[in-house]
Amino acid sequence: MYITHRQQFFDHLAQTSDYPLALEIEKAEGVYMFGADGKSYIDLISGIAVSNVGHRHPKVLAAIHEQLEKHMHLLVYGEFVQSAQVRLASALTRTLDVNAPNPSPFGKIDNVYFTNSGTEATEGAMKLAKRFTGRSEFISCINAYHGATQGALSLAGSDTFKQNFRPLLPGIKHIHHGVLADLESITEKTAAVVIEVIGGESGVRVPEKEYMVQLRKRCSEVGALMILDEIQTGFGRTGTFWAFEQFDIYPDILLSAKGMGGGMPIGAFMASQEVMSVFKNSPILGHITTFGGHPICCASSLAALEVIVDEKLHSAAFEKGELFKSLLKHPKISEVRGSGLMLAAQMESFEKLKNTIDHCIENGVVTDWFLFCDDAMRIAPPLTITEEQIREACKVIIDVLYSDS
Repeated sequence: MYITHRQQFFDHLAQTSDYPLALEIEKAEGVYMFGADGKSYIDLISGIAVSNVGHRHPKVLAAIHEQLEKHMHLLVYGEFVQSAQVRLASALTRTLDVNAPNPSPFGKIDNVYFTNSGTEATEGAMKLAKRFTGRSEFISCINAYHGATQGALSLAGSDTFKQNFRPLLPGIKHIHHGVLADLESITEKTAAVVIEVIGGESGVRVPEKEYMVQLRKRCSEVGALMILDEIQTGFGRTGTFWAFEQFDIYPDILLSAKGMGGGMPIGAFMASQEVMSVFKNSPILGHITTFGGHPICCASSLAALEVIVDEKLHSAAFEKGELFKSLLKHPKISEVRGSGLMLAAQMESFEKLKNTIDHCIENGVVTDWFLFCDDAMRIAPPLTITEEQIREACKVIIDVLYSDS
């Protein structure tokens, strides 16, 4: 008896909710995904800020095929000189050659440690901060999300996602993203502050520049490391290659993943050689990964980076984001906030938003909500989306809102 893929999905793939979207996607190209029945969908979430250069960008595919002809996995991270890794690391450090008015006391970032995901980047950065500072206290933000493993989950600023997994790491404090008064919580006991430049799962919260400047100054004053989580915001998503470039600051440690891979799984935590060097002794091999920096993923990432830079997709994101804001006008949308193509359309309630999302999918537009803001629509399409495609997607959203009025 033939069992459909959909049935096997529910029978054999571990489920994390009782209501997955369960769309059966056969193919994806550019900003479109195609169902098994041939139906097309405009992708407004990019796999949650992953497909920044679109699905199956030809230059990314070419880089993957070229690397496949050379080699795949050779040995655990950091032992062999592999061109895919070193070329990507060099290219990343060039994007970080930024002269910020409020720099890191440890100089510019010139060392990259590759991981398999954003969560692993968070975990590695936490170990690095503890080892470098000799401290164990971490500060993160309320309604922040930095990953799902136990260290990263400990940083999460919502008990909903972690209360049933305790005990987690001790010594975690939380502050409000964007609230200047809370910066006094950062002291000489703090190893690091882990913060998203723009709050992602809280519903795209953009802080005032002065807040980020004062955060940088406070960390420098007390010797705490400033770890910027650019897992969602990096690789051009917000209108500059890195979102921190818009805030006159420079991090001590930077986290990246998601849009970094061009659709392949890769992440990284990055720091200056001074900071990163503590992993070399006491103990030797202070952080280890088997598949971090996989050559196929590195080749894909480098191609994605070059596409973003060469085609100026990051700078074009500003104008495209403004077009979304101008078109998403409806009484049920109270505001559209965000930067570049990292946007949130605020609605009245989860029920109204969920109904809108369901009907948008029926009409060929895939969107979503946020972990800690379930009454706002996530809008984070591939940076390659065109004006015509933006207008088409927004028309679907507005038509659905009017039809449900």
